[in-house]
Amino acid sequence: MEPNASNNMQPDHCLEITPMEVHKVVPPPHRSTIQKFKSRLKETFFPDDPLLQFKRQPLGKKWILGAQYFFPILQWGPKYSLKLFKSDIVSGLTIASLAIPQGISYAKLASLPPIVGLYSSFVPPLVYAVLGSSRDLAVGPVSIASLILGSMLTQEVSPINNPLLFLQLAFSSTFFAGLFQASLGLLRLGFIIDFLSKATLIGFMAGAAIIVSLQQLKSLLGITHFTKKMGLVPVLSSVFHNFNEVIVVMANYTDGFLLPRVPSTDQTLPGAPLASVILSTILVFAFKAQNHGISVIGKLQEGLNPPSWNMLHFHGSNLGLVIKTGLVTGIISLTEGIAVGRTFAALKNYQVDGNKEMMAIGLMNVIGSATSCYVTTGAFSRSAVNHNAGAKTAVSNVVMSVTVMVTLLFLMPLFQYTPNVVLGAIIVTAVIGLIDLPAACQIWKIDKFDFVVMLCAFFGVVFISVQDGLAIAVAISIFKILLQVTRPKTTILGNIPGTDIFRNLHHYKDATRIPGFLILSIEAPINFANATYLKERILRWINEYETEEDIKKQSSIHFLILDLSAVSAIDTSGVSLFKDLKKAVETKGLVLVNPVGEVLEKLLRADDARDITGPDTLYLTVGEAVAALSSTMKGQSSSHV
Repeated sequence: MEPNASNNMQPDHCLEITPMEVHKVVPPPHRSTIQKFKSRLKETFFPDDPLLQFKRQPLGKKWILGAQYFFPILQWGPKYSLKLFKSDIVSGLTIASLAIPQGISYAKLASLPPIVGLYSSFVPPLVYAVLGSSRDLAVGPVSIASLILGSMLTQEVSPINNPLLFLQLAFSSTFFAGLFQASLGLLRLGFIIDFLSKATLIGFMAGAAIIVSLQQLKSLLGITHFTKKMGLVPVLSSVFHNFNEVIVVMANYTDGFLLPRVPSTDQTLPGAPLASVILSTILVFAFKAQNHGISVIGKLQEGLNPPSWNMLHFHGSNLGLVIKTGLVTGIISLTEGIAVGRTFAALKNYQVDGNKEMMAIGLMNVIGSATSCYVTTGAFSRSAVNHNAGAKTAVSNVVMSVTVMVTLLFLMPLFQYTPNVVLGAIIVTAVIGLIDLPAACQIWKIDKFDFVVMLCAFFGVVFISVQDGLAIAVAISIFKILLQVTRPKTTILGNIPGTDIFRNLHHYKDATRIPGFLILSIEAPINFANATYLKERILRWINEYETEEDIKKQSSIHFLILDLSAVSAIDTSGVSLFKDLKKAVETKGLVLVNPVGEVLEKLLRADDARDITGPDTLYLTVGEAVAALSSTMKGQSSSHV
């Protein structure tokens, strides 16, 4: 018991309980098992009730609504105007200036040929424009998914020694990522991604940003013999072991010319990365810097996406690897895409359907895997630029895609002399914004346990691996949920003087205990996981109360009142809990207050003798229970006199 509880004691003769009307507790209306199952199924899988719009509509209208549901472009397409196109073409060209250098850079981050990054910025945006429900989402490769894909696959297959197999595994992983994403949307299982809490994502992205930046030391410092591992220690060790090579390369950088500084892509100049690429390419070509030890991209293949369905692996020893890689990259990219879409939808006050987004992102990855693309989603940096540039519809993605198509067809030779150091700098400046220190400070202020989860995700990614760090953080988050389920909160209630309101004694300092009553509130569903704990905890409340009462030489407990207002569900173990408590407090009265429909229904079914659901043991409010039972106690005292 907390210290203030003892100070809130009132002797019997000082407390007057005002009689009040007692309302009867009635069972909920009868519903069949099938009706209950349908209701629970609807709340679990269809909380947004997508079929509501089809009710009382003629057959023809239902077909139109159905087509619009699966293809949102049919909803806004007929209303599209030249005015909207003017805004979309500006935003589309703007994000294309960002997508082209980022596409090349992120493909290298995933240990894939640079051209694959451009392929992935051509087909997926077209698919999303037809299927997606966000007006602001700009689709393409993203740093986190690229990092995870590359790090997981390089653990088993070398992209240098076996580039063809690595490419096949990347496309296969993309297929499984898309299949998993589309399945979540189709089966309406989007709540699975909710296990990635905000704290987990903040820690994960910060750790990934550190790892991504460290990996770019290979390009920035020109190290040829660089580690393939992703941890902090192996990367720094590789840098120090190749320090002489670093000195030589730095000397080459200053031998006659300096490469330009790459401005941050998070600043107000979205065209800065493309400008840096163009300027550095011109400098390298003019000074023939590739002959002075400066690494360049080299010749890139011209033409549109070649088909890659014949490269997908659905069997063999690497099947488990691609499924695991697809699952992890699919969850991460899906979480980022939906979070970004909902963020900008909130700014413009429109709705983004999460399940539609899952299907759209999933299908574009499935189609992308057959057209030489790797995992894509809605990128935050590009979407922010798209939003700020005035995008009105998903046509901005189409404009970006067409721009990339023109680049693939006619401009690829121009990128032959682009230095890798600039691409590395673009990646670093793009991902450094993923380190969100204000959000981390806010988490520390609000929830220390969430802060621990965030740190576990961060340090797990930095010191172990990307996927292991994410797995550790998710495991700790699930442990937190299990802890809350198995150790639900119970509080002791007291009366606010002058009212019939009862609140937590340790929260409201003026609340007072009612002599002869122990009033407890259970604030969680009661089930097999916590029934034993609740029994032990309630019996301990009773023991503490009576020990304290004995010391004060005051009245002992006459009634144990359990407020069940916050108990939303119960199972057979929970029902047994009340029966066990009834036996354990045999000399006292067990009273239940405000059991909700499902709880009351199960208690009535299990209690044929009405030992725990009789008229004198069920009350609608704590105030009514105390008033009625106090009158009973006074009546009994008078009869004894």
